[in-house]
Amino acid sequence: MKRRVLVFIVAYNAEKTIESVLRRIPASLLEKYAVDVLVIDDASRDATFEISHQLAAVEDLPFKIVTLINPVNQGYGGNQKIGYHYALQQGYDFVALLHGDGQYAPECLPALLEPLRTGQADAVFGSRMLRKSEALRGGMPLYKYVGNKILTRLENWLLKSNLSEFHSGYRIYSTRGLAAIPFDRNTNDFHFDTEIIIQLLVAGLKITELPIPTYYGDEICHVNGLRYAFNVAKSVLQSRMQQMGLFFDPKFDCGGPNLSPYLPKFEYTSPHSLALERIPNKAEVLDLGCAGGYMGAALATRKQCRVIGVDNFPTDHEKLHEFFLHDLNDGPPAINYDRVQYVLLLDVLEHLSRPEEFLEDLRRRLALNPTCEIIVSTANVAFFSSRIMLFLGQFNYGKRGILDLTHTRLFTFSSFRRSITQSGFTVVETLGVPGPFPLALGDNRLSRLLLSLNSILINLSRGLFSYQIFMRIKPQPMLESLLANAHEQSAIKARELAATAKASS
Repeated sequence: MKRRVLVFIVAYNAEKTIESVLRRIPASLLEKYAVDVLVIDDASRDATFEISHQLAAVEDLPFKIVTLINPVNQGYGGNQKIGYHYALQQGYDFVALLHGDGQYAPECLPALLEPLRTGQADAVFGSRMLRKSEALRGGMPLYKYVGNKILTRLENWLLKSNLSEFHSGYRIYSTRGLAAIPFDRNTNDFHFDTEIIIQLLVAGLKITELPIPTYYGDEICHVNGLRYAFNVAKSVLQSRMQQMGLFFDPKFDCGGPNLSPYLPKFEYTSPHSLALERIPNKAEVLDLGCAGGYMGAALATRKQCRVIGVDNFPTDHEKLHEFFLHDLNDGPPAINYDRVQYVLLLDVLEHLSRPEEFLEDLRRRLALNPTCEIIVSTANVAFFSSRIMLFLGQFNYGKRGILDLTHTRLFTFSSFRRSITQSGFTVVETLGVPGPFPLALGDNRLSRLLLSLNSILINLSRGLFSYQIFMRIKPQPMLESLLANAHEQSAIKARELAATAKASS
């Protein structure tokens, strides 16, 4: 059965070129595909719709043509959203974007569709930059050529991609790929094309580039170059900041349900590495909120510890000696705490609805095990980046980081210590933890340099420069225990006094 292709033409004031674009769509496409054409006129002030509509009735054109007009201009991005929604709604397999001004050659469609047909790509972009200097020979103005190169290099660097061009409007998408990303949340402006690339990359979808010829005629450019460059750079930086946990925008939240925001951090200073250093060999450890089980696995393999894991979601617990599926919002799990030497609460308390009540309950369960040590960590909301964002009027939650979407509580050093002590614990050690730069930037010289610099700054101002708060705490004795001890000691003292009195008499 032939795959269904929608050739989607975005048109605005294209009365001089729209007929040529329609007639140049290769009839040979019908040999492999079932092809329809959709023209959406974005409230043109000329006869673009009238000409397209008349051509739809011409019998010598081999494709069915549907012509629509937006009563109000939706913008370049907004027009695309409508067309892609149409393709999804009508059940097409692929949708090919063409421009009504004829800037992109319809004759290239068979070649561009091939990687999609064979399943080698989720999106195919026609690139004018794959063949050296061909864009200039095709009439691309020098300032646009240079700007294209500079922006593409910046985008590749920040997004860790390797595209030859981010700014071609000749694109073919699989509707399966479009359905996987929230393209409807993108801008209606011209940098829609950049935002959809970011979404494809974040979602892990495959982009293939193929060379296309460059053509610049006498079409009118509706793009403000400086504004476009600013918006492109802004979108890319926002996406990068979101990956670093410093920003959040739902349109870039398309990493898929299996993308865990919680990752092990053992190779540099972090709550994981600090906890691993402080727990001795062969200790009995209870890991509350064990996530993927990586902390327990490290303790089991590196220090031969016996680890019990607890989490609200099933996890890979092959390296754990025991695992309990339990929601910590219901309190600590009902297990035997007598043998536990260490309890881990790494980046957990801020996710609980009532962390102080949880700690009080944990203290009661440890009443008969007063030597047990609890290792806790949480994000420091007073970290300098959060303060800067607040100064700029931003307070953005993200998939991970200081403002995690699942956080219910935010702490500073003083408020975290207050919650700990008011819940009946004594603080044994407090440390500031630097930012996870190797996680955000990759483990390289720059990230290591930033780690070192951050550590130095923490010594100057722990509250301002600590990304996270790390504490070792111990439960204070319960009043019941203190009263029982008082009775016991009183009885001992009374016996001693009686013995002394008897001996003196």
